[in-house]
Amino acid sequence: MREIKGIDNFSSECPTIVTIGTFDGVHKGHQKILKKLTSEAKKYNLKSVVLTFFPHPRTVLNPKFPLKLINTIEERIELVSKSNVDFIIIHPFDKSFSDLHPEEFVESLLVKKLNIKKILIGYDHRFGKDRKAGIKDLELFGSKYNFDVLEIGVKEVNNISISSTKIRNSIIEGDFNKVYSFLGYDLMISGKVIKGNAIGRTIGFPTANLKIDNDYKLTPKNGVYLITAILDKKKYYGMMNIGIKPTLNKKKQSIEVNFFELKKDLYEKIITVFMLQFIRNEIKFNSLEDLKNQIRIDKKTCETLINKFN
Repeated sequence: MREIKGIDNFSSECPTIVTIGTFDGVHKGHQKILKKLTSEAKKYNLKSVVLTFFPHPRTVLNPKFPLKLINTIEERIELVSKSNVDFIIIHPFDKSFSDLHPEEFVESLLVKKLNIKKILIGYDHRFGKDRKAGIKDLELFGSKYNFDVLEIGVKEVNNISISSTKIRNSIIEGDFNKVYSFLGYDLMISGKVIKGNAIGRTIGFPTANLKIDNDYKLTPKNGVYLITAILDKKKYYGMMNIGIKPTLNKKKQSIEVNFFELKKDLYEKIITVFMLQFIRNEIKFNSLEDLKNQIRIDKKTCETLINKFN
Protein backbone atom coordinates (compact mmCIF):
# COMPACT_ATOMS: atom_id res chain seq x y z
CA MET A 1 0.00 0.00 0.00
CA ARG A 2 1.23 3.48 -0.89
CA GLU A 3 0.52 6.37 1.45
CA ILE A 4 -0.23 9.68 -0.28
CA LYS A 5 -0.38 12.99 1.59
CA GLY A 6 -3.05 15.04 -0.16
CA ILE A 7 -5.10 14.43 -3.31
CA ASP A 8 -2.87 16.77 -5.35
CA ASN A 9 0.03 14.35 -4.89
CA PHE A 10 -1.88 11.36 -6.29
CA SER A 11 -1.67 10.09 -9.84
CA SER A 12 -2.67 6.82 -11.47
CA GLU A 13 -2.89 5.96 -15.14
CA CYS A 14 -4.99 2.97 -14.17
CA PRO A 15 -8.66 3.76 -13.36
CA THR A 16 -9.56 3.54 -9.69
CA ILE A 17 -12.27 2.40 -7.34
CA VAL A 18 -12.54 4.75 -4.37
CA THR A 19 -14.14 4.70 -0.94
CA ILE A 20 -14.33 7.80 1.21
CA GLY A 21 -14.53 8.20 4.98
CA THR A 22 -12.79 9.10 8.22
CA PHE A 23 -12.46 5.39 9.14
CA ASP A 24 -11.79 6.14 12.82
CA GLY A 25 -11.23 2.79 14.52
CA VAL A 26 -11.05 0.86 11.23
CA HIS A 27 -13.64 -1.36 12.91
CA LYS A 28 -15.31 -4.50 11.57
CA GLY A 29 -17.77 -2.45 9.53
CA HIS A 30 -14.91 -0.55 7.91
CA GLN A 31 -13.04 -3.80 7.35
CA LYS A 32 -16.04 -5.19 5.48
CA ILE A 33 -16.08 -2.12 3.22
CA LEU A 34 -12.34 -2.39 2.57
CA LYS A 35 -12.69 -6.08 1.71
CA LYS A 36 -15.41 -5.24 -0.83
CA LEU A 37 -13.24 -2.44 -2.21
CA THR A 38 -10.28 -4.73 -2.91
CA SER A 39 -12.54 -7.45 -4.27
CA GLU A 40 -14.16 -5.07 -6.77
CA ALA A 41 -10.74 -3.66 -7.71
CA LYS A 42 -9.45 -7.13 -8.53
CA LYS A 43 -12.63 -8.07 -10.41
CA TYR A 44 -12.54 -5.02 -12.70
CA ASN A 45 -8.75 -4.49 -12.88
CA LEU A 46 -8.85 -1.20 -10.99
CA LYS A 47 -6.58 0.37 -8.37
CA SER A 48 -8.20 0.51 -4.93
CA VAL A 49 -8.06 3.89 -3.17
CA VAL A 50 -9.10 4.90 0.35
CA LEU A 51 -9.63 8.66 0.66
CA THR A 52 -9.58 9.70 4.31
CA PHE A 53 -9.17 12.98 6.14
CA PHE A 54 -7.07 14.48 8.89
CA PRO A 55 -7.87 16.27 11.08
CA HIS A 56 -11.34 14.84 11.63
CA PRO A 57 -13.99 16.98 9.87
CA ARG A 58 -16.03 17.40 13.08
CA THR A 59 -13.02 18.92 14.83
CA VAL A 60 -12.61 21.49 12.05
CA LEU A 61 -16.30 22.32 11.65
CA ASN A 62 -17.05 22.39 15.38
CA PRO A 63 -13.76 23.46 17.04
CA LYS A 64 -15.39 24.23 20.41
CA PHE A 65 -16.12 20.51 20.77
CA PRO A 66 -13.09 18.68 19.30
CA LEU A 67 -13.61 14.97 18.81
CA LYS A 68 -11.33 12.48 20.54
CA LEU A 69 -10.38 9.66 18.17
CA ILE A 70 -10.01 5.91 18.59
CA ASN A 71 -6.85 5.83 16.45
CA THR A 72 -4.01 8.19 15.77
CA ILE A 73 -3.53 8.86 12.06
CA GLU A 74 -0.49 6.54 12.11
CA GLU A 75 -2.58 3.72 13.60
CA ARG A 76 -5.32 4.32 11.03
CA ILE A 77 -2.84 4.02 8.16
CA GLU A 78 -1.35 0.82 9.59
CA LEU A 79 -4.78 -0.76 10.09
CA VAL A 80 -5.98 0.13 6.57
CA SER A 81 -2.78 -1.33 5.11
CA LYS A 82 -3.80 -4.77 6.43
CA SER A 83 -6.67 -4.76 3.93
CA ASN A 84 -4.22 -4.77 0.99
CA VAL A 85 -5.61 -1.64 -0.65
CA ASP A 86 -3.34 -0.06 -3.26
CA PHE A 87 -3.43 3.53 -1.98
CA ILE A 88 -4.48 5.50 1.05
CA ILE A 89 -4.76 9.26 0.57
CA ILE A 90 -4.71 11.36 3.74
CA HIS A 91 -6.17 14.66 2.68
CA PRO A 92 -5.94 17.69 5.00
CA PHE A 93 -9.45 18.71 5.97
CA ASP A 94 -10.01 22.43 6.39
CA LYS A 95 -12.82 24.96 6.03
CA SER A 96 -12.06 25.71 2.37
CA PHE A 97 -12.23 22.00 1.51
CA SER A 98 -15.59 21.72 3.28
CA ASP A 99 -16.90 24.62 1.19
CA LEU A 100 -16.35 22.86 -2.14
CA HIS A 101 -19.50 22.66 -4.26
CA PRO A 102 -20.53 18.98 -4.64
CA GLU A 103 -19.96 18.95 -8.41
CA GLU A 104 -16.60 20.69 -8.03
CA PHE A 105 -15.58 18.02 -5.54
CA VAL A 106 -16.62 15.27 -7.96
CA GLU A 107 -15.19 16.77 -11.15
CA SER A 108 -11.94 18.35 -9.94
CA LEU A 109 -10.99 15.73 -7.33
CA LEU A 110 -12.66 12.38 -7.96
CA VAL A 111 -12.64 12.48 -11.75
CA LYS A 112 -9.59 14.56 -12.66
CA LYS A 113 -7.29 13.72 -9.74
CA LEU A 114 -8.30 10.20 -8.78
CA ASN A 115 -9.24 8.88 -12.25
CA ILE A 116 -12.31 7.30 -10.72
CA LYS A 117 -14.24 4.48 -12.44
CA LYS A 118 -16.23 3.26 -9.44
CA ILE A 119 -17.02 4.61 -5.98
CA LEU A 120 -18.08 2.49 -3.01
CA ILE A 121 -20.08 4.59 -0.57
CA GLY A 122 -22.66 4.31 2.23
CA TYR A 123 -26.33 5.03 1.53
CA ASP A 124 -26.24 7.96 4.01
CA HIS A 125 -22.97 9.55 2.83
CA ARG A 126 -23.10 13.34 2.56
CA PHE A 127 -20.56 15.56 0.83
CA GLY A 128 -19.89 19.05 -0.51
CA LYS A 129 -20.67 22.46 0.99
CA ASP A 130 -22.97 22.15 4.03
CA ARG A 131 -23.10 18.40 3.31
CA LYS A 132 -25.98 19.07 0.91
CA ALA A 133 -25.28 16.30 -1.60
CA GLY A 134 -26.09 12.64 -1.07
CA ILE A 135 -26.09 9.30 -2.84
CA LYS A 136 -28.68 10.33 -5.46
CA ASP A 137 -26.59 13.37 -6.42
CA LEU A 138 -23.53 11.14 -6.67
CA GLU A 139 -25.38 8.79 -9.02
CA LEU A 140 -26.31 11.75 -11.26
CA PHE A 141 -22.67 12.88 -11.31
CA GLY A 142 -21.67 9.29 -12.09
CA SER A 143 -23.87 9.32 -15.19
CA LYS A 144 -22.42 12.66 -16.26
CA TYR A 145 -18.75 11.82 -15.64
CA ASN A 146 -18.87 8.10 -16.46
CA PHE A 147 -18.29 6.32 -13.15
CA ASP A 148 -20.39 3.75 -11.28
CA VAL A 149 -21.73 4.22 -7.76
CA LEU A 150 -21.76 1.11 -5.58
CA GLU A 151 -24.06 1.75 -2.64
CA ILE A 152 -23.61 0.13 0.76
CA GLY A 153 -27.31 -0.26 1.56
CA VAL A 154 -29.19 0.39 4.78
CA LYS A 155 -29.71 -3.33 5.41
CA GLU A 156 -26.00 -4.06 5.06
CA VAL A 157 -25.10 -1.18 7.39
CA ASN A 158 -27.70 -2.23 9.96
CA ASN A 159 -26.43 -5.81 9.85
CA ILE A 160 -22.99 -4.53 10.84
CA SER A 161 -24.47 -2.54 13.75
CA ILE A 162 -21.14 -0.94 14.54
CA SER A 163 -20.23 2.72 14.77
CA SER A 164 -17.18 4.67 15.87
CA THR A 165 -19.42 6.48 18.40
CA LYS A 166 -20.42 3.18 20.05
CA ILE A 167 -16.76 2.19 20.25
CA ARG A 168 -15.73 5.53 21.79
CA ASN A 169 -18.45 5.16 24.43
CA SER A 170 -17.29 1.61 25.23
CA ILE A 171 -13.69 2.83 25.62
CA ILE A 172 -14.80 5.59 28.00
CA GLU A 173 -16.82 3.05 30.00
CA GLY A 174 -13.87 0.63 30.16
CA ASP A 175 -15.82 -2.17 28.44
CA PHE A 176 -12.96 -3.70 26.46
CA ASN A 177 -14.79 -6.93 25.71
CA LYS A 178 -17.26 -4.83 23.73
CA VAL A 179 -14.44 -2.74 22.22
CA TYR A 180 -12.75 -5.89 20.93
CA SER A 181 -16.05 -7.25 19.58
CA PHE A 182 -16.48 -4.05 17.53
CA LEU A 183 -12.88 -3.57 16.41
CA GLY A 184 -11.69 -7.14 15.95
CA TYR A 185 -8.41 -6.13 17.61
CA ASP A 186 -7.28 -4.78 20.99
CA LEU A 187 -7.25 -1.01 21.44
CA MET A 188 -3.70 0.33 21.35
CA ILE A 189 -2.01 3.23 23.10
CA SER A 190 1.49 4.33 22.06
CA GLY A 191 3.87 6.73 23.75
CA LYS A 192 7.42 7.52 24.75
CA VAL A 193 8.67 6.24 28.12
CA ILE A 194 9.70 9.22 30.23
CA LYS A 195 11.10 9.59 33.74
CA GLY A 196 8.50 9.79 36.49
CA ASN A 197 8.77 10.40 40.23
CA ALA A 198 9.94 6.80 40.88
CA ILE A 199 7.31 6.20 43.59
CA GLY A 200 6.42 2.86 41.96
CA ARG A 201 10.01 1.68 42.25
CA THR A 202 10.17 2.54 45.96
CA ILE A 203 7.11 0.40 46.73
CA GLY A 204 8.25 -2.55 44.62
CA PHE A 205 6.26 -1.88 41.44
CA PRO A 206 8.49 0.02 38.99
CA THR A 207 6.54 1.61 36.17
CA ALA A 208 7.13 2.87 32.65
CA ASN A 209 5.58 6.33 32.40
CA LEU A 210 4.06 6.93 28.97
CA LYS A 211 3.89 10.35 27.36
CA ILE A 212 1.14 10.46 24.72
CA ASP A 213 1.95 13.17 22.18
CA ASN A 214 -1.32 13.00 20.25
CA ASP A 215 -3.79 14.96 22.37
CA TYR A 216 -6.65 14.00 20.03
CA LYS A 217 -6.31 10.32 20.98
CA LEU A 218 -9.15 9.11 23.21
CA THR A 219 -7.87 7.97 26.62
CA PRO A 220 -9.87 5.40 28.60
CA LYS A 221 -11.30 6.43 31.96
CA ASN A 222 -9.07 6.62 35.04
CA GLY A 223 -8.38 3.25 36.60
CA VAL A 224 -6.32 0.06 36.49
CA TYR A 225 -6.15 -2.15 33.38
CA LEU A 226 -4.64 -5.45 32.28
CA ILE A 227 -2.46 -4.78 29.23
CA THR A 228 0.03 -6.50 26.96
CA ALA A 229 2.89 -5.29 24.75
CA ILE A 230 5.36 -6.72 22.26
CA LEU A 231 8.90 -5.63 23.15
CA ASP A 232 11.90 -6.96 21.21
CA LYS A 233 9.59 -9.55 19.59
CA LYS A 234 8.51 -10.93 22.97
CA LYS A 235 5.07 -10.62 24.53
CA TYR A 236 4.81 -9.16 28.02
CA TYR A 237 1.80 -8.69 30.28
CA GLY A 238 1.36 -5.98 32.83
CA MET A 239 -1.03 -3.61 34.52
CA MET A 240 -1.59 0.01 33.58
CA ASN A 241 -2.80 2.83 35.77
CA ILE A 242 -4.44 5.84 34.18
CA GLY A 243 -5.17 8.69 36.55
CA ILE A 244 -4.07 11.52 38.80
CA LYS A 245 -2.68 9.39 41.66
CA PRO A 246 -4.93 10.90 44.38
CA THR A 247 -3.15 9.03 47.19
CA LEU A 248 -0.02 11.03 46.32
CA ASN A 249 -2.04 14.26 45.96
CA LYS A 250 -1.16 14.62 42.29
CA LYS A 251 -3.43 16.54 39.91
CA LYS A 252 -2.02 15.87 36.45
CA GLN A 253 -3.16 12.72 34.66
CA SER A 254 -0.44 10.16 33.99
CA ILE A 255 -0.28 6.77 32.30
CA GLU A 256 1.98 4.21 33.98
CA VAL A 257 2.66 0.57 33.15
CA ASN A 258 4.09 -2.10 35.42
CA PHE A 259 5.32 -5.07 33.34
CA PHE A 260 5.29 -8.33 35.29
CA GLU A 261 8.40 -10.02 33.86
CA LEU A 262 10.39 -7.21 32.32
CA LYS A 263 13.49 -5.66 33.84
CA LYS A 264 14.84 -3.78 30.80
CA ASP A 265 15.44 -0.06 30.78
CA LEU A 266 12.70 1.43 28.59
CA TYR A 267 13.49 5.13 28.98
CA GLU A 268 13.12 7.12 25.73
CA LYS A 269 11.70 4.09 23.89
CA ILE A 270 8.40 4.31 22.00
CA ILE A 271 6.18 1.45 23.13
CA THR A 272 2.67 0.33 22.22
CA VAL A 273 0.43 -1.30 24.80
CA PHE A 274 -2.80 -3.16 24.06
CA MET A 275 -5.75 -2.76 26.42
CA LEU A 276 -7.19 -6.12 27.48
CA GLN A 277 -9.47 -5.58 30.47
CA PHE A 278 -10.56 -2.95 32.98
CA ILE A 279 -9.74 -4.00 36.56
CA ARG A 280 -10.97 -1.23 38.87
CA ASN A 281 -11.57 2.50 39.21
CA GLU A 282 -8.91 4.82 40.60
CA ILE A 283 -9.19 5.15 44.38
CA LYS A 284 -7.65 7.46 46.99
CA PHE A 285 -6.09 5.38 49.78
CA ASN A 286 -5.39 6.46 53.34
CA SER A 287 -1.69 5.61 53.10
CA LEU A 288 1.06 4.51 50.76
CA GLU A 289 0.99 1.10 52.47
CA ASP A 290 -2.71 0.69 51.67
CA LEU A 291 -1.95 1.58 48.04
CA LYS A 292 0.85 -0.98 47.96
CA ASN A 293 -1.45 -3.70 49.31
CA GLN A 294 -4.09 -2.89 46.69
CA ILE A 295 -1.50 -3.02 43.89
CA ARG A 296 -0.57 -6.53 45.06
CA ILE A 297 -4.24 -7.51 44.80
CA ASP A 298 -4.48 -5.88 41.35
CA LYS A 299 -1.47 -7.85 40.16
CA LYS A 300 -2.97 -11.14 41.35
CA THR A 301 -6.25 -10.26 39.63
CA CYS A 302 -4.40 -9.57 36.39
CA GLU A 303 -2.36 -12.76 36.62
CA THR A 304 -5.52 -14.87 37.01
CA LEU A 305 -6.92 -13.27 33.85
CA ILE A 306 -3.88 -13.75 31.62
CA ASN A 307 -4.80 -17.30 30.56
CA LYS A 308 -8.05 -15.92 29.15
CA PHE A 309 -6.02 -13.96 26.58
CA ASN A 310 -3.45 -16.64 25.62
